[in-house]
Amino acid sequence: MNKTVNRTVKEKNRAAVQQRTGMSLRTRKMVLAAMFACLAFVLNTFVYFPAMAPFQHFVDVLAAVFLGPWYGFVSALLCGLMRMMCGRTIQAVAGAVFGPILGGLLYRKTKNIYLVFAGEVVGTGFCGAMVSYPLMKIFYGLDAQSPFYYIPFYTPAAAVGAAMGIAVLLLLKRAGVFGRMMDAIG
Repeated sequence: MNKTVNRTVKEKNRAAVQQRTGMSLRTRKMVLAAMFACLAFVLNTFVYFPAMAPFQHFVDVLAAVFLGPWYGFVSALLCGLMRMMCGRTIQAVAGAVFGPILGGLLYRKTKNIYLVFAGEVVGTGFCGAMVSYPLMKIFYGLDAQSPFYYIPFYTPAAAVGAAMGIAVLLLLKRAGVFGRMMDAIG
């Protein structure tokens, strides 16, 4: 019964937001994915560490929680493509897209924001690093001698960025804004 009441309240909130903004849930999520991609791009452009992009992972955590795994993936992909257009390697895409998927799926199943951190670090620090090795070898001719070469670069960047994202989410929860934001987004 309680789940039915909560579902009805959420549906009413979504309808009210849609009526107020004139945007459907899908449109709202697409716009937010583009905004998250632009935020990550701008933060990564002005704050740059060689072979590390912690602000990408900061935004990936926020996108995974607020938008879910698939729109989080789209956000990371868009940011990575913009970074590639500005001269970064294919690592900008390969290293970024797995974290929001894994983090978003874990959050969707458990509603535990700490598992988003774990998903981002494992998705980027391990999966993204392992995928980057053959791509760098094929497209750039770089032979790092080991498929594990990129893990020491990706994991700390993902951990630092994801920790910043978790800190922001905890601040939003503490301020009482997190629930309203989740309801407004859908």
